[in-house]
Amino acid sequence: MNPTFRVSLLAGLALSLVVASGCTVRPLMATPDVTTSGYASVPALSSIAVAPVDTRYGQEVRNHLIFLLNGGAGQPAGARYTVDLSVTRSSTAAARVQVRTDNEPTSSLMTMTADYKVTDSGTGSVVATGRRQISSAYDVPRQEFAALRAERDAENRAARELAEQLRLALGQDLARAENGS
Repeated sequence: MNPTFRVSLLAGLALSLVVASGCTVRPLMATPDVTTSGYASVPALSSIAVAPVDTRYGQEVRNHLIFLLNGGAGQPAGARYTVDLSVTRSSTAAARVQVRTDNEPTSSLMTMTADYKVTDSGTGSVVATGRRQISSAYDVPRQEFAALRAERDAENRAARELAEQLRLALGQDLARAENGS
C-alpha cells in the first residue's frame, strides 16, 4: 500500500471519528435522566387530556389519540396538559370514469385537518399549537348505502392516521417545550 494513501485513510478515519463523537442521538420522546446519566422516556404524553369535540369524525380522532397517548388506559386523572382539537373534513371527487357501464365506481378523496392547541393545566399558558392534515382515497359506487359506507370508512382511516400524526407532533412539541428551545 502506498504510504500517502495509508496516511490519508487514517486521517479520514480519525476525522470521521471526531465528527461522529460530536453527534448525539437519543429517542424523540426522551429527556436526560440526571440520576443515571442515561435517558428516560417522557411521561408528558401520558399526562395529556384531550378535550371533547363535537363531530363524529372529530370524536374518532380524539378516541384514537387518547388510546395512543395512554396505551389504552383512557384519560389521565391529573392531566398536566390539555389538548384542544378542531377537526374539519372535506370530500372531493378525484375522478369520474364511467365509460360503458353504470357499475364502475368514481374516485373521491377525503381530507381531514386537525388544528390543535396544547395548554399547561397548571399555568393556563399555551405550550404549543399546530396543524396536521391527512388524505384518504376511496371509491364511490352507484349504490347509495355503499357510497355512504365508503365515505365513512375513509373518515375512519383518516381519523386513525391523523391521530398518529398528532401523537408524533405532540411528542415533538412537548420535547421542545421541556428542553426550553
